[in-house]
Parts: sequence; structure tokens; C-alpha cells
Amino acid sequence: MESEKTAHIHAEEHEPTTSHDESHMFSGDEVLHGFQTDLNDLPVGYYRSSFFLGTMFAIGIGLMSAVGGFGLAAPALGLINSEIGPDPNINWVSFVYTLTLSISLLLVGRTSDLFGRRWFLIGGTVFALIGSVVSAVAQNVPTLIGGIALIGLGAGAQQSFSFVSNELVPMKYRYITNGWIYLWCFPTGGFGAAISKAFILYTKPGWRSCFYLLIALNLISGLLYTIFYHPPTFYMKHRTRTKTQQMKIFDYVGAALFVAGLILFEIGFLWGGGVYPWSSARVLCTLLIGAATLVVFVLWELYAPIKEPLVPMKLFKNVQWVAACVLLGLGASVYYAMAIIWPQMVAVLFTDDGGASMRAGWLNTIPGFTIVFGQALSGALTVAIGSARYQCMVVLVLGGVFLAANAYSTSSTLVGSSCLMAFASFFIGWNEALCLTNAGVEVEDQQEIGTAVGMAGSLRSAISTVAASVYVVVLTNRLGQTVPAEVPPAIVSAGLPAGSAAAFLGGLTTEDFSTVPGLTPDILSVGLAAYKLASAHAYKTVFLVSIAFSGIAVIITAWAPNVEDKMTSEVATILYAKEGQIVGTSKVAKDNEV
Repeated sequence: MESEKTAHIHAEEHEPTTSHDESHMFSGDEVLHGFQTDLNDLPVGYYRSSFFLGTMFAIGIGLMSAVGGFGLAAPALGLINSEIGPDPNINWVSFVYTLTLSISLLLVGRTSDLFGRRWFLIGGTVFALIGSVVSAVAQNVPTLIGGIALIGLGAGAQQSFSFVSNELVPMKYRYITNGWIYLWCFPTGGFGAAISKAFILYTKPGWRSCFYLLIALNLISGLLYTIFYHPPTFYMKHRTRTKTQQMKIFDYVGAALFVAGLILFEIGFLWGGGVYPWSSARVLCTLLIGAATLVVFVLWELYAPIKEPLVPMKLFKNVQWVAACVLLGLGASVYYAMAIIWPQMVAVLFTDDGGASMRAGWLNTIPGFTIVFGQALSGALTVAIGSARYQCMVVLVLGGVFLAANAYSTSSTLVGSSCLMAFASFFIGWNEALCLTNAGVEVEDQQEIGTAVGMAGSLRSAISTVAASVYVVVLTNRLGQTVPAEVPPAIVSAGLPAGSAAAFLGGLTTEDFSTVPGLTPDILSVGLAAYKLASAHAYKTVFLVSIAFSGIAVIITAWAPNVEDKMTSEVATILYAKEGQIVGTSKVAKDNEV
């Protein structure tokens, strides 16, 4: 009867199927249940095989590219806007990345859990490659925004490194594995600002060289994935179901509600206080409709008669998993916010050339480099120290204190401000790596790790988008108050005619003071000093606002997970050779296709 049923499926769907009997998946000692095994039961040479090593290099290079999609472009927004703009929507080059990333992370995680990961990882790399090409040739800001949107969609697959790599290694080595992969972030995340500045100063294409680099990285990563990454296929995951059958029961309504709700909600936050006033109909309607759509999404997932929900709501019954996700997002918000705000501080407070020099490029690396340093070192520190919950508490307190202390920054505090930013970013990076790993470890069914970590990633990106927009809006609003209030009195007292004050304020934006009547070098010096002081007062407010986010994070650590009891030698998924062999052995897997 089974063979007749199989033949019928072949005839109807033209797709292969496999045996019901899980024990026939492998020969000999390689019998694995639910694609889970133990480190001691893996074939000799598995972790030294070209397939495993090639996969890890593909993940690392892909992550390098994904981080570069944001880390290389964000510091150069002013120059990019002057070359292909000006466009008031230039900040959307940064915002659209986090927006599309928050959408794609969950979709990649869930769909790859259901259909198999291989082609989603390869497809994500293709999206990022196309986005890099579009961005490299963009002649206006809207086109660049479109290219970055594609990069962000592809980054959803590339930044899925945590579950893609972690399911391949024993639970007890997941922290170390993530720490190793974070090392790949140093070039584009840690030194991204300096590399971006070097491209601008020393290469003919200028900022476009950033995207040429991303094109090369995506090509290499995609090639490595194609050659070496062979995880369980759809037919190995569903031995009694075809792809067509799976597609028929996929939660399309849930996916549409999630995407639409998240986009509208985040756009509302990005518009508020910047593009439009918070009280405007555009902002309020977008926010409320987005929030309502997300509520409908949750109700749909809870009560609709669907066989495969996009997000199994049982995840949210795990309070420790939820805490890890929220802490992950609050930590990541520091990176995304400071990637925009710190370069502005460097340009205004700590340099006299508007941040045009290579020196500014190196100063701009401080938050990115130290966050990556904290992420990379976190793996070894977490294993050595243990007590993950108390680690979260300590590092978030320290990170929050150092970040808030930057409120004292002025144009004469370069060394102190840089040190405070470095320490704050290091501890925030430590927390982020710790919580990202915990989001995967806390999953009861490791066959849903993609869904759980993808949802964690989407929450991370959504929370960080909202938080980053709050930081930017606070800075914009405060600059709109402090600069007009403090600069005109200073320059008028120095001898500038009162009627020229407006022209001087305009020169601060264009960096051209040639048309300001009555301006002398001495008055210009006084005016620039007043502008730096007014800007410092605005930045002070931003860092004081960070106390609210840090305080919330510290409170939530009371529910952060302790996962020491789960640090076992269990392995969730294994790789296969092209010939259908389990990597590291000559024995061939039975009754499946690879």
C-alpha cells in the first residue's frame, strides 16, 4: 500500500517522496531521530570536512556583507546626498535597511524551517547581490533607497547566521560558534566607517566602491553556499508530504498581515517628528493601522484554523525567550542609533572639517568596532563565567551607565567621550551576542529554531528601528531648539548685523558662508564655537534619553534565561555531501534525496 501511495503522489505532483520510517534514513550507526544527534555519534571528520568548513565561511562572508549593507553606507549619507541629491529622505537609506531586515528575518526563518534552508540562503544572497548592483549605479536617492531595500531583504537570510550555524554544532558550543562568526563583522561593521571614508578619499568611484565590495562579498558567499551547504532537504523533513501540499497549507494570510502591519507601524515611527509632526494624520493613521494589523495578525495566528501558522504562538508562552528577544532589540538599538548619531558628533564636535578627513573616519569606527569586539568576545566570556541572566544584568547596567555618561560631551572632550562610547558599545555588544544565542537555545523544539530566532531577529530589528528613530527625532528636535536659541545671540554679540543671522544659520547647513553680509573671520569663529556648544546641548538630551531604554532593559533582565542546564552535546541538524552521504562518512543515506 505504501508503494502505491508513493506512486500516486509521484504521478500527481511529479515530486519525490520518502519513507515514513525514520529509522531508514541512515545506514549503520548513523540513525538520527528528528535530525538530532549527539556530538559523540557524529562521523569522524565531520567538523573538519570541506562541507562544514565551507558552510561556515559562507555564513561568515555573508554576514560581513549584510553588516556592510548598513555599516558602509550610514557614515557617508551626507556626502552621498550632496552628490546624488539633495533629498530630504536621505535618512531612509539607513531606515529602509532595518525595515526590510525586520520583515525578512522571520519569513526566512519560518519558511526555511518548513521547506529547507539551502535555497533560501542562496536566494537571500542573490537579493543582496542585486541590491548592491542597484546601489552601486544609483543616480538619485530614491534608487539608492530601493537598492538598500533589496540588500535588507537579502540580509534577512545572511543575518540568520545564528540558527544556520548553531543548529550544526552541539548546544554547548553555540556561544563559541557565534563569537567566531562575529569576527567576520570586523571589516564592514567594526571598521566600516574607516573603509567607507577611505573609499571616498582614495578611490575614483568614491562611495560607490562600498557597494562594489558588497558585490564581491555576495558573489563569494553565494558560491560557497552553492557548493558546500547541503542541509536536510524538504523531502527529508516531510517524508509524507510534497512541496505542493506544503505550499497549499502555508500561512499566506498571516504572512501578509505580519508584513503589512510591521511596515506600516515602523514607517509611522520613522515619519513621526521628522518628515511629519507626530500629530499629523499621516503619522497617526499609519501607526494606528499598523498596530491594528499586527493585533489582527496575532488573533489570526491564535484562532484561525491553519495547520502551519507563520508564528507558533506557543513561543510567547516562554517568558525567558521573550525576555531574550526584547533585550536583543534594546541592545541592537544602540548600534543602529549610534551609527547615525556618533558620526554627526564627530563631524560637528570633534573635527573642524565637517568630518571630511580620514581622522574622522577612524573616530567613526569606535561604536561599531567595540560592539563587534563585545559580540566576538562574548562567546568565550559567557562560557567561562556562566550565569547568563546575571551577565545580562551586569553588562546592561554598565553599558547603560557609560552611554548616558556621554551626555557630558563637548568639543573639548574627544578622548573622554570616545572612551565612554567604546565601553558602552562593548558591553551592549556583549549583551546582544548573549541574547541572540539564548533565543535559539531557549527553543523547546530545535526543529523550529529558524522560526524562533527569525522572530527574535524581526523583533530585534523592529525594536531597534523604533528606538533609533526616537534618538534621531530627539536630536533633530533639540537641534531645532538649541541652535536658533544659542547661535544668533552669540554672533550678534560678536558684531554680526542682526539681519545676517538667518543667512549664517543657513551657512551652517550648506557649509558656505560667502553670502553672509558683515561676516568676519573672528565672527565666524565665534559662530562656529556657539554652534558646537548648541549641538553638544542637543546631544546631551539624546544620551539622557538612552537612560529610559537602558532602565527598561535592566528591569527585563529579571526574566532573562539561565541556560547552563541546556549546554549539552546535542546537535540539531547535520550536513550531507552531494552524493547523498552524511558529511564525514562514506555511508550513504537511504530513502532521501539531497
